Amino acid sequence: MPSQFFGLNIAGSGLRASNAALNTTANNISNSQTIGYSRQVVTQQAANALRVFAKYGCAGAGVETIAIERVRDTFYDIKYWDNNAKLGNYTAKQYYMRTIEDYFNDDGSSGFKTIFNKFSNALQSVTTNSSSDESKQQFIASAKALTDYFNNMYGNLQELQKDINLEIKQNVDRINSIAQKIATLDKQINVIELSGTTANNLRDQRDLLIDELSEIVDVSVDEYPVIDQNNPDRETGGHRYIVRIAGGQTLVDGSEYNQLTYEARATDEKVNQTDADGLYRIKWENGNEFSLVNASMDGKLKGLVELRDGNNGANFKGKVDSVTPATGTDNAKVTIKVDAEYLKSMIECTLSDTGGIINIGNKLFHYDSWEFKEPDEYTFTMDQSETIDGTLVGKDAKTEAEIRYQGIPYYMEQMNAWIRGFAAEVNKIFMSGTNAYDELGCIFFTGSSGNGTEYTADDFLIKDAAGTVIGYDYYKLTAGNFTINADLIKDAGLLGTRTSVDVGVEECGKIFEMITLLTSKEKFSFRNGSADQMLEMILSDIALNASHANTFYNTYRGLQNSIDNQRNSISGVDEDEEAVSLVKYQNSYTLASKMIQTLTEVYDQLILRTGV
Repeated sequence: MPSQFFGLNIAGSGLRASNAALNTTANNISNSQTIGYSRQVVTQQAANALRVFAKYGCAGAGVETIAIERVRDTFYDIKYWDNNAKLGNYTAKQYYMRTIEDYFNDDGSSGFKTIFNKFSNALQSVTTNSSSDESKQQFIASAKALTDYFNNMYGNLQELQKDINLEIKQNVDRINSIAQKIATLDKQINVIELSGTTANNLRDQRDLLIDELSEIVDVSVDEYPVIDQNNPDRETGGHRYIVRIAGGQTLVDGSEYNQLTYEARATDEKVNQTDADGLYRIKWENGNEFSLVNASMDGKLKGLVELRDGNNGANFKGKVDSVTPATGTDNAKVTIKVDAEYLKSMIECTLSDTGGIINIGNKLFHYDSWEFKEPDEYTFTMDQSETIDGTLVGKDAKTEAEIRYQGIPYYMEQMNAWIRGFAAEVNKIFMSGTNAYDELGCIFFTGSSGNGTEYTADDFLIKDAAGTVIGYDYYKLTAGNFTINADLIKDAGLLGTRTSVDVGVEECGKIFEMITLLTSKEKFSFRNGSADQMLEMILSDIALNASHANTFYNTYRGLQNSIDNQRNSISGVDEDEEAVSLVKYQNSYTLASKMIQTLTEVYDQLILRTGV
């Protein structure tokens, strides 16, 4: 049978419950503008009733405050994280594609179209006064402006590649910092919750970090209750919290976390011929590979990697045809057959000319150099440290995983393809002509070899096993080293403008061949367009990618706002709603207080008059 004073206990429980609700409401109102704060509510239930062994049954024992819990819907959290990763991806692409577009746009004074038209006009001027060195010098100067354009464009794109590379490093540092904070918070949360309470504010901080992480890389979260091993039916109150990124790679597991590291590629580890020095590869601290190009990866990091390394899927790939083991001082050689059409021409080749890494049979090997033999055969000279045997024959080989995005390497390759094809045709014309000194003309377009000297015509020759010249290979020529033969700049009379020594000095048959070359797709074609349409072809790619990035950026930005509003409608603090709750809990508190006052008066009378 309950005590005569049990009503005070019931009223006191109501007072305590109302007080907890009031404090929680006050906390919600105070944090209404706090980013990442989740609205909290008091969970209550009726206290266990007392058995009084009377006809009317069990007696109520008041109310119990079970917990103060966050209002959170993981469904909207997952939607937000998934969308935020996509938004981060296109945020990076939108910004950098706009920058690339600005680089290539022709402003009417310094763009490709403008410079190429001046080059064409200067060529026409030679026909009117072909015996004049002045007209030839003007033409050569206009050609030098053309090579300078490509040099500047190459420098701009390579600097942009370096900027993107630095941003990749910064985002890796952010991932590591976030991982450390999440692991620390998780440890604190478990310490608190093992005592039976809920660490609401710490959980909010952890979720806010996941929000930040999801912008950089795709993220998934799993949380499991920790079970007492001796009593599997009893939950301890602790939880195991696992964070996975980049398609399922574990970043945080409870209070433990994995760190990412970055190391700069050496000069002999370039993926593409035109890559800037020191591009970072990303690994886990334990040395395991961190996959940057798996299909399920998303986020800003993916966008940056695709911009930096994207080659439109044109990576080197083939099958090992033969192996020559190392003998004495000769390094091992691996011959690989290719099927891709872009690999059967040195015009479109992007392989590193300083050595690199090649994956054969899912094992990495270093190579020092390579040679191409038409129509489809590459022979790699391996690093001296590599042990090669015949077991590699028939194995698949590739340099890097293909990235099907038109990033900076792709635009570099497009410029190089135009330069190599155009230079080959121009040089063929002028080297077959006769100069003012009744000699064969010299090479017109060439490149810097990197040691301060220029390539000569012999450097571009292709010879068979017998040493016979069978063609030209302009692979060594890039937008970065593209230039005019220095001898021509000094002496325009070396320009082979005449068709033969037998014609007069006024004859300029080779100049007319050049004019035809500029306008006829049969003489020189780039992507089914004439020579002067190079910029249009590349800009069409850039414009399409920029528009695509902008469209998806706006789409995912709008979705983010919508999802965030949905999430806030559940988890966020509504000040009007809290004002109503404040009045409701104030009334509850007042009534509980009134009940205590009433019961106090009753018990006073009971004690004073009856002595109970």
